Amino acid sequence: MVLQDRMGGDVRDFNTIADTFINQLNTLPEIRSAYTSFKSNFPQYEVNIDAVKAKSLGVEIKDLMSTIRSYFARVQASDFNRFGRQYRVYVQSDFDFRKDPESFNSIFVRNNKGEMVPINTLLTLEKTVGPETITRYNLYNAISVNVTPAEGYSTDDAMQAIQKLADDKLPGNYGFEWTGMSYEESKSGSQTILIFALSILFVYFLLSAQYESYILPWAVLLSIPVGLVGVFSVINLVGLQNNIYVQVGLIMLIGLLAKNAILIVEFAVQERKNGKSIVEAAISGSKLRLRPILMTSMAFVAGLVPLMWTVGPSAIGNHSISFSAAGGMLFGVAFGIFIIPVLFVVFKGLDEKLHDKLAKEEEE
Repeated sequence: MVLQDRMGGDVRDFNTIADTFINQLNTLPEIRSAYTSFKSNFPQYEVNIDAVKAKSLGVEIKDLMSTIRSYFARVQASDFNRFGRQYRVYVQSDFDFRKDPESFNSIFVRNNKGEMVPINTLLTLEKTVGPETITRYNLYNAISVNVTPAEGYSTDDAMQAIQKLADDKLPGNYGFEWTGMSYEESKSGSQTILIFALSILFVYFLLSAQYESYILPWAVLLSIPVGLVGVFSVINLVGLQNNIYVQVGLIMLIGLLAKNAILIVEFAVQERKNGKSIVEAAISGSKLRLRPILMTSMAFVAGLVPLMWTVGPSAIGNHSISFSAAGGMLFGVAFGIFIIPVLFVVFKGLDEKLHDKLAKEEEE
């Protein structure tokens, strides 16, 4: 995140506000650490150039600053290739000739007449303190702050705590904005519910077209929450958080669990068309598709097992998506094979009653 001075005040006052705010952040239970590398009291020299004198001696300010840069910073002069590699050549004075302010006494700059003019006659050095660099973010003076959530808290928990503290404690002419991944999370976090809703809506419309019914698809959709309960039960059991990897697993499970329900409902519909009763059709469809469902689901879970024991920088992400997806699939299969036939009986019965009622009204 970045703190912003939206009134363009003194940078030292801004630094004081930032340090106070960071100290307050470190007292929050959701925050493990908050810090910034910005300091407004960095020791430095301010170069005061006598522009009138430089002009009278025929020295361009641009040439003066370029000469100072060549001595005290460094300037890339050229490149050369040797032994199949490319090397850069930089021009810079040796350390002994740029380690103190007296080094300016031995530096000269060429004027427009080709004469060498001592640089120390054109400028003076003044000791001062200030920021080493000043950053702007969206046109405002800004101070970058790095915050790490405490153990047991998600980044969303930390961001909400920071937002509340900023609203309560930051003066009116100061503000903050998220940057980087935090900015992306703040923009996309509210889209999760919309994504889940659209996923379920698309599945519903596709199933409605397939079954030519607006009622029967509910037998598939209402079987999905069983797997979602398994997801959150497993991640809580193993001590994981509801992060973006878990949410990706949830989106994937909606499709996989719906697929299992579709298999049973599809074959039950076919058995119903063959003349069996609704209950017999549900039982028959469940028996016909039990083995394929178990085989594909167990193969999917087995493929996730190696991710459960990974180590390294991406281990938490692998654990989150593997445990959540595997737990949801196991719950969905274990309870779905009993719940889906019941849902089929209920909604198929309602569907047929509705069709019979509409057909009777049309005849009348």
